[in-house]
Amino acid sequence: MNSFMAKTEDVQRKWYVIDAEGKVLGRLASEVAKILRGKHKAIYTPHVDTGDFVIIINADKVVLTGKKLDQKMYRKHSLYPGGLKETPYRNLMASKPERAIEEAVRGMLPHNSLGRKMFRKLKVYKGSEHEHQAQKPELLELDI
Repeated sequence: MNSFMAKTEDVQRKWYVIDAEGKVLGRLASEVAKILRGKHKAIYTPHVDTGDFVIIINADKVVLTGKKLDQKMYRKHSLYPGGLKETPYRNLMASKPERAIEEAVRGMLPHNSLGRKMFRKLKVYKGSEHEHQAQKPELLELDI
């Protein structure tokens, strides 16, 4: 008996729009990562990018539960000694809410070249407008 392995040319990609308004950041990110990886499809193969494109709108209206808005930190390092920069999520959500969603999703994808390829299919927008009408994306309702 042979196992099915999807090939790159077999994959049919779709475009989905997800409205992040009122959604919890981590729950939204895990569902988006599942779609980007292609785990919702019957042809899912771990070493092939079988996922779809995802457009997230209203990134500035995503919520964090508990005290995470003040306690959770966004960290980046310049790779120089003493180059650690920390930003509370309250400041990050005020200045760059797209970055918060992108980092949450990036952390849930594979940490290799395949994960970087999957991450490029994610488009995040602060407001309710996006520039991908030509791709005819369909609205995806997440029950989270």
